[in-house]
Amino acid sequence: MTFQIGLTLVMVFVAVVALMATRASTDLVLLGCLTVLLIAGVVSPDAALKEGFGNEGLITVGVLFVVAEGLQQTGAVTVIAQRLLGRPKSRAAAQTRLMIPTAAVSAFLNNTPVVAVLMPILDDWARKCRLPPSQLLLPLSYAAVLGGLCTLIGTSTTLVLNELMVEADLGGLTMFEIGRVGVWCCGLGLVYILLLSKPLLPNRRTALDAMSDPREYTVEMLVDAGSALIGKTIERAGLRHLPGAFLMEIDRDGHVLAAVSPNERLQPGDRLVFVGVVESVVDLQKIAGLTPATDQVFKLDSPRAERCLIEAVVSNTCPIVNMTIREARFRTRYNAAVIAVSRNGQRLRGKIGDIVLVPGDTLLLEAHPSFADLQRDSRDFYLVSRVDDSTPLRHERAWIAQGILLVMVGLVTFGDWSMLNASLLAAGAMLVTRCVHGTEARRSIEWSVLLTIAAGLGIGAAMKSSGTADYVATSLIALSGGDELWALATVYGITMVFTNLITAKAAAVLIFPIAIGTADALDVNARPFAIAVAIAAAASFATPIGYQTNLMVYGPGGYRYSDYVRFGGPLSLLIWALSMWLIPTYWPL
Repeated sequence: MTFQIGLTLVMVFVAVVALMATRASTDLVLLGCLTVLLIAGVVSPDAALKEGFGNEGLITVGVLFVVAEGLQQTGAVTVIAQRLLGRPKSRAAAQTRLMIPTAAVSAFLNNTPVVAVLMPILDDWARKCRLPPSQLLLPLSYAAVLGGLCTLIGTSTTLVLNELMVEADLGGLTMFEIGRVGVWCCGLGLVYILLLSKPLLPNRRTALDAMSDPREYTVEMLVDAGSALIGKTIERAGLRHLPGAFLMEIDRDGHVLAAVSPNERLQPGDRLVFVGVVESVVDLQKIAGLTPATDQVFKLDSPRAERCLIEAVVSNTCPIVNMTIREARFRTRYNAAVIAVSRNGQRLRGKIGDIVLVPGDTLLLEAHPSFADLQRDSRDFYLVSRVDDSTPLRHERAWIAQGILLVMVGLVTFGDWSMLNASLLAAGAMLVTRCVHGTEARRSIEWSVLLTIAAGLGIGAAMKSSGTADYVATSLIALSGGDELWALATVYGITMVFTNLITAKAAAVLIFPIAIGTADALDVNARPFAIAVAIAAAASFATPIGYQTNLMVYGPGGYRYSDYVRFGGPLSLLIWALSMWLIPTYWPL
């Protein structure tokens, strides 16, 4: 063993231990290890930068973040999900309706925004199904991961590995090539979840359920004249059991309908009065066909797509205290519209404009984000804070975003376009059609993910140039007794363990050169080894830290680390066994 091989192995070991035992971010750990290898001369700066930051797959991942943001900002995914989820009557039916659309959408979109969009919908859905969120959130994450195994663009991990395969002269993957294995793994995984989620998943309350006295707002929403909600019952429109909110009454042409029946049909111009927490108001803002009942939001200077919700507490020195919102000319004075008012848990009746403000009232405002900066130190308000993810969706552009996605997939599948070129065209179309704004596009790019991939690719270059990959490959061959199938299973198993301990992307780029080195040493086809790494790296189920969507549902679902091991561990082993049967069948060794 040379010094360079020894140092590279030490750095890989340090990276694994640091990511397992500390809270250090993946990108910083890998960048630190790559820095040591650069300084020691194990890998040249040119090789590290070319393999890492110059990787076409890395750039493609960054561009696809913009495409996903366009779909999210227009509500394109939400519209599809709400139509497909339906009205399930049991746990199994609810999970089936949830997982099949999630897996299908995740095959063509990054998993993270898919889960982020569906999580708020599940709060409402869990109540309708009378199920604890813990029975739905982890199946949501697993379905997104399983769906990502079915196509080239299903996960960013597969995209990066595809580029590595091209560089290794193995030829790139076609759009659905990995689906030969991925579709079967997805089907097996969904059946496993349906059969075993009830005994293996916990029934726990979330942190939100435990809130004893959340701040509630009274908010009025208007049914638009051309809304798709017109003619639907309250139940069918999804307004019966909103998460953290309920429909208190309907004002229809001056006639108030209290204790609204779930079978009441919506009519144009209905004024719906809801009572709920701020998160529920954000959800109401994103329902197509509903707009705030106050016409003040349409008189503000900035376009709605550039605004957000802001909470502001009225101070005792505010000049509009003891005045109604209308008398105070709030919109003219502050260039902000009052959407709702909260006052010590009281339910304020009457129209928003007729509410008399008193010190301590919490106002929920729709305004340009600059309002928070301008009024943060003002004597008019005690506290001013923005509400996260509260920008109104551009529902009128949802069909455009969906069309752009279909064109992108079609160009890659049938037009012989590279994934990078197709995604660049799609991202540009999202910007030109205003499905996403430039600031949102820049903000959507997860730089920590890109740095993680780039640093991991740099370390992979060091493993190749130093001979570490060949050294480890030789050890693996000895461990497998020289049997090519056992060597393939060993490569898959090591990747599977690493992906659950140090994240999918880091495991993929670190193990790939070892996998190719093992195939070369055995003088067998390297393509099945690359496919094994791609499947194993993307199929992360046994820990919350292995994949981002697993971590996203960790808190909201009230899960513990052991839940992932108990429920996801056997699933990982099943996917391993199925892959070892299918991979040599489709890509002979």
